[in-house]
Formats: sequence, structure tokens, C-alpha cells
Amino acid sequence: MLSVALSTLRTRWVTFAGSFVALSLGVALLTVMGQALASSLDAPDRKPERFAAAPVVVKGADTLRVPTPNGVRVRKLAHPRGVPAAAVARLRRLGPVVEDRSFAVRARGGPGDLVGHPWSTAAFARYEIGAGRAPRAADEVVISGAWAKPGERVRTGGGTVRVVGTVRIAGTPVGRGFENAVFYTDQRAARLSPRSVQLAVDAAPAAVRAAVRGSEGGRVLTGDGRRDADPGPDRDREALMAMNALFGTAGGVTAFVSVFVVASTFAFAVAQRRREFGLLRTAGATPGQLRRMVFAEALVVGVLASATGCLLGAYGAPQLAAWVVDGGVAPGWFTIGDHVWPYHVAFWTGLLVALCGVAAASWRAGRTGPAQALREATVDTGTMPPGRWLSGLALLLTAVITLCLALVTDPGELLHRKTYMSRPMLLITAVALLAPAVVPPLTRLIAWLPAQLPGASGMLVRENAAAGVRRTAAVAAPVLVTVALTGSLLGATATLNDAKAGEVRARTAADFVITPAGGTGFDAATLRRLRAVPGAEVSASTSSEVYVLEDGVSLVASEARAADPGPLAATTRLPLEAGRAADLDDDSIIVNGEWQQHTVGRRVPVWLGDGTRKWLRIAAVMATGTGGNGVYVTPRNAPGATVDRVDITLTDGADASAVAAALKKAVHTTGGRLLTKDQWIRASYPRTKDVTRIGLLLVLGIALLYTGISLANTMAMATSDRVRDLATLRLAGATPGQILRLVGAEALMVVVVGAVLGVLVAGLNLMGMGSALHLLSVPTTIRIPWTAIGAAVGACATLAVVSSVAPAALALRRWTAPKALFQRTGSRRHGG
Repeated sequence: MLSVALSTLRTRWVTFAGSFVALSLGVALLTVMGQALASSLDAPDRKPERFAAAPVVVKGADTLRVPTPNGVRVRKLAHPRGVPAAAVARLRRLGPVVEDRSFAVRARGGPGDLVGHPWSTAAFARYEIGAGRAPRAADEVVISGAWAKPGERVRTGGGTVRVVGTVRIAGTPVGRGFENAVFYTDQRAARLSPRSVQLAVDAAPAAVRAAVRGSEGGRVLTGDGRRDADPGPDRDREALMAMNALFGTAGGVTAFVSVFVVASTFAFAVAQRRREFGLLRTAGATPGQLRRMVFAEALVVGVLASATGCLLGAYGAPQLAAWVVDGGVAPGWFTIGDHVWPYHVAFWTGLLVALCGVAAASWRAGRTGPAQALREATVDTGTMPPGRWLSGLALLLTAVITLCLALVTDPGELLHRKTYMSRPMLLITAVALLAPAVVPPLTRLIAWLPAQLPGASGMLVRENAAAGVRRTAAVAAPVLVTVALTGSLLGATATLNDAKAGEVRARTAADFVITPAGGTGFDAATLRRLRAVPGAEVSASTSSEVYVLEDGVSLVASEARAADPGPLAATTRLPLEAGRAADLDDDSIIVNGEWQQHTVGRRVPVWLGDGTRKWLRIAAVMATGTGGNGVYVTPRNAPGATVDRVDITLTDGADASAVAAALKKAVHTTGGRLLTKDQWIRASYPRTKDVTRIGLLLVLGIALLYTGISLANTMAMATSDRVRDLATLRLAGATPGQILRLVGAEALMVVVVGAVLGVLVAGLNLMGMGSALHLLSVPTTIRIPWTAIGAAVGACATLAVVSSVAPAALALRRWTAPKALFQRTGSRRHGG
């Protein structure tokens, strides 16, 4: 049977070309994802940057460590503590001590991510003067980069300064450093940022450890450990973790769509070859030999396609790495390493996909009887065997049951990215398995109106699509995948973003909101000027975190906003389910329904943003919502936090324009931004994260790519198999133009069928998310991305029409009446 299989591959190479291309691209994508995963898991640790030349760095407590029966749980503190004064005094006796400070700087004409430091810390990052000199006066600064020249005066949020010099890291060009820095004199930096959480010490590490020993939470950093003193020391690790999730999801979608397309292609190919298999059975072939022949064909295609895919993946992996770096998802140093195991995984997975995809088709081939060689009817029968019914209904029932369980037990789980990106696959598979049962009535329903028009074209389109169930289902399957994924994923993100925006809109009762420039925060003088504005009720609030231990083993961090209860009640409408916002005081907290303990009046042990442990009484409970409601405390329970938002409500009779002018004047020197309520809501409208956006592009790109391959291949196979049909129409008097229009209309009909099924799947998925939001007390409207769905359907329709009309036109050009009338198919010639 191997020789017969090889002969079949040579004769029917067009039939297997689509499977080969689809599988090779799938293996290539798996290779790329595997190489990216391997490189991220084996990525080198980032070297120290800001303190690369510092002998020793002492960092204040920046982590919360809570012992539990299952080990110590650790969380990063929202507001790290400074090094204790007693320890600093002991360190000064060992050698020179330089206190580090980092604070945001807003400068006209400068980059948006400027950060200020004391000049004494510049040497630790190996900065060297490129032009000019060091700062000596309070209004003098030195900058990195080339956005200003020595001698220029620059207006900043802290006053106008004069640039007296520029610096660069030794051995690197100007502007190629790791930050956009502004260096002040040490005294001026201390006034701009009084709080210091780490310092550099020029002394022996052992002596420094001895001096710090006994200080609460202090850490001594040396060698590569000094990278923990850099800003955002965990950013690379978090970026790599996000990449792992991204590539894992994309790899799963690749495997799913590969199996889907390959199985559909092989199933249709086997259905087309019923006469051929019947002739082989007549010649004495056993069912087992037929099954082995089909498996041998898949094995050959799988080996060749997998090898080709590995070669393509070796070229594509560096391109993907460059893309995620440019998109800001991966660290700038991320590159693809030299790993072998991804090639093995991709190759054997591709081979397994080929064999799994042909398993059901080979069983159907083995059941072909000798009488099929005499078959003349073109109406498909037996398209829904019991096994297909059971599989389709089981998957559909599983999807419904798991959705209901999630809605009953944890509706918030349906809002997670991994959930709404994976759940559509279950429904897609179920609907695809049940498609042959749905296609005939759905086709007749869609084509009912065209069939009523004058002429026979509408009737022929309807009957051909309904009679060729296998062909219609095989072509509709990739359209179903593309439309369902497009509608489900883009609709889920749009619905979730709209729900979050609705929560912001419902919570905001303020007429104006003021935000600081560059995340610098507001000082006490600015707050006094704002509170002095007549006609304005001012609520200054800060961002922090609160930590709670749940089930005795899980340390959970909750976003917290600290504000005085009176102004808070005047400027914010909290979605309370129990209690009153007015009851908030220094001894209490407002929690949300996600907390394990959320009974009003109960006391809960918590840790504040700086690690201080405290028992607080629950004053009120908010609805869970989309998970962004967080908790509320008073400013005394957010030590170390700076005011980063000011909400203003107009008092009765106040003139809005006059109050707005006075507020702008009050924050003019600090560069604060005054927004109206509507502007604040628009500015706060949730945006899709870069990781999620790139993940969606990958998933939808994979789906559309496979759709194109499968459509082109299946339509070409189907059209070439209908040479006799086209010849009959030609002999009946149809012109070539009429025949081509008929073929194109049939292709459009099949695409519409797939699109309707895809929209049905997307609608069911989005209804599940809408139900979850309703249970979480989040009023929202389901957002169906009709524009994106229309673009996907348009692309599928174009591919289907071109892939069907082109081979039909070619067949008509070669048409001769006697030959076409008695021609069976390429498979009959091979079988005969």
C-alpha cells in the first residue's frame, strides 16, 4: 500500500498541497513559539545599571514577607521604607555614604520619561561628562541625551533651570543610555524628593552587613544583586512571564487550527475519492489496507511538511523576537538562543497532527464498499454518523455546562484573558462537528430569497450547496474559525473595556479632575492653593496597596485609594452593597466583594503599603465589578504615598468657568492637568495592553492565514471535482460567463454559511461574558465587532471566489464536449 500511497501523492498532488502548506506553516509557527519560549526561559539576568560601579548598595525594606504553614509568602511593597536613621549613622562611620533619590521631572521640550537624581549618584552608573560641567547651583542641571544643549534654559515643573552639561555612559553614544536622566545638585534633589529608600556605601561588604544587621528589612546588595536597586528591577521578569503566556496561547491556537484544517482537508479528500476506494475494494483491497494507505499518505505529507516547517521556523524566530521588542512587550536585549528541543517538539507535533487529522478519514475510507465504484449520485449521504453526533453534542454540552458552572461559582473567571481566548475553541469544534446536520436547512434558509428571483441561478446555488454537504461543511469550517475567533476575541476585549469605562463613569461624581505631570504628585503647597479656591470641594487622594492573608496561605494584594471620607463622599459614587462611605475613618476600610471576609463591622488583619500590620474594621462593602474597584482607606493608612489625583466638585451656585480658571492657576507652576468629568472618563477609558494586543494579532493572524490556505485548497479541490457538472451546464446552453458567475455565487453562499455559524459561536461566547458582568453588577452592552467581522468575511469571500472561479475558468478553456461529458475525475483516472 505504500507504493499505491506514493502514486496517489504524485497524481493527486493538488489535493495534498493545501494540507502540506497548512501543516508546514503550523510547524513553523510552533517552532517559532518554541524558540521564543526557550529563549525567554533561558534568558540571562539583567546586569546592574544605575549602580554598576557602586561598591555596596543598602536598600530599605521593599518586600512584605509573611510566614504561613506552606512557607513564606512575599509581596513587593507599594511604598518601600527608607534605611533606618540609626543604620545610616553606623554606615557613615564606615565610609562615604551617598543617598539616592529618583523622581519624575517634567520639562518643556524634553522626553516624557525624564527622571531626576542627585549628581553624586551619576558616577555609580558610569556617567561621564560629554560637554559642559557638573551642576553647582540649585538652578543648574546636567542631562543625558541630546534634547537640550549646555547653556539652554528649560522650564520644568520645579521651576526654570539652566542646562550646564550633558553626560553619557562610558563607552556608549549620546542618547543610548538606559534612562533619560536629569541630575541636580545633591541639596536641590533632596528638596525636590525628601524621601530616600536606598544609598550607596564605599566600604567593605562584610562591614556594611554588620552595620545593617538588626535593622528591619534592610538589604545589602553587591555584585549582580545591585540590579535590585535599579528602577523596576522585576520589569524584565514580568515581561518574560507575559511573553510566556502570549506564546503559549498562540502555540495552542496554532495546534488547534492545524488539527482543524488538516482534519477537514483529509475528510473532504476521502469523501471525493469514494469511487477510487470502491475500485480498490473491487480489486481485492481490504478495509485495513485502505486505512493503512490513507495513513501512509498522511505520514509522508506529515514528514515532509514538518521538516519544511522547522526550516521556516528557524528563519521566522528572529523576526518574531524583533517584533515583540519593537512592540515593547519584550526587553530590549531579548534575542533567540540556540535551542534544539523546540525543533523536536514542533516536528513530532506536526507529524502527530497529520496522523490525528487523518484518523477519522481513514476509518471512513476503510468502510467504503465495492459498490461505491458504480456511484453516480452527487447528493452526500451518511454525513452524520453516530460517532460524530455524540462527539459534537458532547462538546456542545461540555461548553454549556462549564459556562454555567463558571457563572454560578466564579463569574469573574470569565473575564480573564486566558479564559476568553481559549473558551471559543470548544464551541468552534462542537459547531464544526454538527455542521453537516445544520448546513442543508441553513443553506435553504439563506438562499430562499435568491431562489425566488427570475432565472435558475438562485435555485442552482441553493440546491448545489445543500446537496454537497461535505463540500459546503469543509469550506465553511475555516470561515467559521476565523469569524468566531474574530468576533469572540475582539468582542470580548471591547465589551470588557466598555464595562470598565462604565464603572469609571458611574463612580465619578466630580466636575473636575486634576492629575500631576509625569506622575510627580502634588506637594502640600499646591494642595493648599487648590483648597483655597472658592466654590470648589476638593478631595485629594493617593494610590497605595493593602495586603491580606486569605485561607491562611495566600497573600493577596489589593489596589487601594486613600482619601478623607467627607470629600470622598462628595466626589465619588462608590458601588456599595453594604455599609456607608461616611463611616470610613482611620480605624476602618472599605473592601469589595472579592475579599474572603466582607462583612460590615468585622475586623480584618491587613498590611499597609509600607508593610505595617494593622487590624481594620470593615466600614462598607463594594460590588466586585470587573475587579478594579479595589479598596478605600484614609491617608493615615497609606504611609509614604503622595497625592496623585485631586477630584473637585462645584458647590451650589459656583461658576464653573471661574472655578476652572482658579484651579488652573493653582496648579500652573507644577504643571498639573485640569480635566472635566467627560475628559477624565475618556482619558481613563481602558486600553488593551500591548501584550494582549499582540496576542490577539498573533491568534487572528494565524486563523486568517489558515483560512486562506484551507479555502484555496478546498475550493480548488471541489471545483476540479465538478468538471462533469460544468460540462453538463455548458451542454445545456449556459455561457462560460454564466457558469463562472454560478460558481462564484456558490462560493459566496458557502462563505455566508460559515460566517453565520461563526457569528453564532461569537454571540454565544459574548453572551457568557455579558452574563458574568451582569452577575458582577456591572451594567454593560455586549460589543460585537461588526467592522472586523465584516473585514474577515470579505477576505474569506474574496479568497473563496478567486479559488473557485480560477480553476473553473481554466477547466472551461480546456473544455471539449465528448471528453468532458464522460470524464469522471482525476481520481477516477487514477483508480481506473
